[in-house]
Amino acid sequence: MVKVLLVDDDVDLTALLSQYLVREGFDVTTVRDGEAGVTEAISNDYAIVVLDIMMPRVSGIEALRRIRAVSAVPILMLTARGDNIDRIVGLDMGADDYVPKPCTPGELVARIRAILRRAEGRGPAGAASAQRLLQVGDLSLWPGSRRATWRGASLELTGTEFRLLEVLARHSGQLVSKQDISLQAFDRPLARFDRRIDVHISSIRQKLGTRPDGQPWIQSVRGLGYQLLED
Repeated sequence: MVKVLLVDDDVDLTALLSQYLVREGFDVTTVRDGEAGVTEAISNDYAIVVLDIMMPRVSGIEALRRIRAVSAVPILMLTARGDNIDRIVGLDMGADDYVPKPCTPGELVARIRAILRRAEGRGPAGAASAQRLLQVGDLSLWPGSRRATWRGASLELTGTEFRLLEVLARHSGQLVSKQDISLQAFDRPLARFDRRIDVHISSIRQKLGTRPDGQPWIQSVRGLGYQLLED
């Protein structure tokens, strides 16, 4: 059974979600504050952690930071509906996705399964897969451990930046539409007027620097998408 850690201080919602997850075949452990959530997440082997942002003692954002410091376990954030700041901060700190509250159990299960599909091969059971190298020129990516190097030096990327760069690296030399980037990186269609991909691609470009000809390593085609050059 897939082990899920659910960290949320909302007793009624936790009970509802837990019961539904169990019926769907998951093995669920629940804790009610961020401090206990961090301890449980890093002490046991979970396939995924579902983490609420607003909690006593330690917030979900701080819990995320502590877990990410020692573990690449997939993390799904529960956010207040419309709370864009916490959502964006969570993704940039390494959360795999978010679900706005209140959410339906069916929606949560769908997001969990989508994340687990993306994260296949991570963790102790898939340690060999986690070490698989994705190499494009001087760029090296280890998706399982979310580690990246550029020209032999460590490349510091946010969680969102890593996912975007991974998609482009898997299609290096090819133009990838923003819609396809959104679907592959976040398992969701690109929302109208959503500029998040453009903003993060700009940040990645700065970190990679420019080619010998002065052009960025990630090329854009206006209105179509982006392309990572191989050399």
